[in-house]
Amino acid sequence: MLLLLLNLAITAYLTGVIWTVQLVHYPSFALVPAAGFPAFHRAHLKRMGWVVMAPMVGELLLAGAWTWQARTAPALGALALVGFIWAVTFLVSVPLHNRLAADGWSYAAVYGLVRTNWLRTLAWTLRLGLLGWVLLGLLP
Repeated sequence: MLLLLLNLAITAYLTGVIWTVQLVHYPSFALVPAAGFPAFHRAHLKRMGWVVMAPMVGELLLAGAWTWQARTAPALGALALVGFIWAVTFLVSVPLHNRLAADGWSYAAVYGLVRTNWLRTLAWTLRLGLLGWVLLGLLP
């Protein structure tokens, strides 16, 4: 039960972060003047790294531990969602950020982030719902 609660807590945090990024932060990239965008983007990467990377690693470890302990389809599904989130992060989002870091503001990269980030937003939301559903099933 403790591993499930820890999974739920860290996923709730990351789900809140990703919804904020999706609805507020990434769309605001389009409002930054091109001349100031490189400094803005560097600051974004530095600060967001602290906000998301350690929790993402923690989530991955907790998801693996819960899957190992529970050995159930919901636990495996929750772990698969973490794997999907990591794949989208490192195969889609990071390359778009690298493009912005190298080339500066571009419509294709900024709006590519906004569009493709829906994959992570929905995956984290599904994971949170799945964990909540499992927890509710365990309550008396």
